[in-house]
Amino acid sequence: MIIYSILKKVLFMKKTVLFVLSCWLLCACSAPNEAPINQLTDQEKKDGWVLLFDGKSMDGWRACNETAMPDNWVIEDGVLRVITNAEKKAKLPPPAEGERLRIPAIDILYGAKKFKNFEFSIDWNIGKGGNSGVFYSVVEVPGRPIYFAGVEVQILDNWNAGDNKLTNHLAGSLYDILPALPQNAKPSGEWNTLVIRMKDGHVTHTQNGVKVCEYTVWTPEWYELISKSKFATWETFQEPNPAKEGYIGLQDHNDFGCSFRNIKIREL
Repeated sequence: MIIYSILKKVLFMKKTVLFVLSCWLLCACSAPNEAPINQLTDQEKKDGWVLLFDGKSMDGWRACNETAMPDNWVIEDGVLRVITNAEKKAKLPPPAEGERLRIPAIDILYGAKKFKNFEFSIDWNIGKGGNSGVFYSVVEVPGRPIYFAGVEVQILDNWNAGDNKLTNHLAGSLYDILPALPQNAKPSGEWNTLVIRMKDGHVTHTQNGVKVCEYTVWTPEWYELISKSKFATWETFQEPNPAKEGYIGLQDHNDFGCSFRNIKIREL
């Protein structure tokens, strides 16, 4: 009787182990493999896509209004990251007595080529409380940051950022002009995909596979929208602006950092 009870327990344990192992193997086999980053598929190459960032170098990129890349942008594990305000402080010498520590925010752009009609795609992952932006039709204004130089598509931690009170300031929006609807951004720490398509002035923003914003620049309707925004008196947005062609740029908002990958474009 004792031997029978022991054998029964052993058999039960074996069945349990086999069941758990089977479940683990099933989950492992069914879990989707994450696609390699910063690479184009054969179909994308046929469709004319080109990488603007290969995960290894910043070839083609530079600071806005400068000729070289600033050191507040780093490459880590194939990802381009603008460092946080705290990281910048740690790298700077203390200010002289009575002076205030000045922490530079240095935006960057892909300066190897200007684009007119294009489809641009980028993955972004914002730091908690962070703020950034993707800019197109950038024409540099000497001495001015990138938001004086082009049109901004907002990147934001919608939940924790200070600038989250207006719908047209949330992620995917045409900043301070048109909101991204539906609002489908993922929270800080998760990857989002933004696609900006511009063809003969008609522009769409697609966020995480959903079209969230659409407009046409250089039209009476466009300039009416501008007149109701913070950009009403900015030369960048006065007729006939924005520029017919310009650079693609990324913003250093000088706060909680942001990461980027899979940066690619095709001309239309």
